Amino acid sequence: MDDRPTRWSRATLYPDMWADPGEDPRENGDDRPEGELATLLDFLSGYRMTLRMKCEGLTPEQLARRSVPPSTMSLLGLIRHLAEVERDWITWITGEPLPKVYGEHDADFHGAVADRAVVDASYADLEREQAAADAALARHPDLSGRLPEDGIAVRELMVHRIEEYARHCGHADLLRECVDGRVGQ
Repeated sequence: MDDRPTRWSRATLYPDMWADPGEDPRENGDDRPEGELATLLDFLSGYRMTLRMKCEGLTPEQLARRSVPPSTMSLLGLIRHLAEVERDWITWITGEPLPKVYGEHDADFHGAVADRAVVDASYADLEREQAAADAALARHPDLSGRLPEDGIAVRELMVHRIEEYARHCGHADLLRECVDGRVGQ
C-alpha cells in the first residue's frame, strides 16, 4: 500500500503555484526594487518568506519529520540551519567569531525535534540572527566594499545569502510535499 500523501495546492489559478497571485505575500504588484542593493535585498526577503510559507500550518511533528531518509534534513532542521548560517555571516561581516547557535556540528538538524518549545525557539533564533546579520551588513552599504572574512565583497556575500536560501527553499519544496502533499513554488 502506498502511504504517500496526495499532491495538492491551495492555488486555484495555477496548480503549480503555492498561492494565487492576489494572495501571495511575495508579490510586490508593480513595485519593483530600484538599484542593485534593493534588488538583492528583495530577492533575499522573498526567499526568506518562501521558507516560512513552506513551514506554515504544520505541527511540530510534521516540521521535525525527516521525510527523505536517510537524510537528517527536516523543515525544522532547515529553520535551525539557517539561523546557524546567519550567525556565521555575522562573523564574516564583523570579523569577530561568534559561538554556534546550537553548539556542535549538525546540532541544528539533530536537535530539530517535535516539541512546540523547540519550534518556537527555532523561529525566534532565526529571526534574531537574520536581524543581527542584516544590521551588521547595513553598516556596509558599498557592494564593492570588502568584509573582514577573507576580504569577501559585500556583493558576493549578498549573492551567497540568496543562493543559500534559494537552495534550501528547493529542499523545503520536497520536504513539504513528502509531509502533507502540498506543492507549489
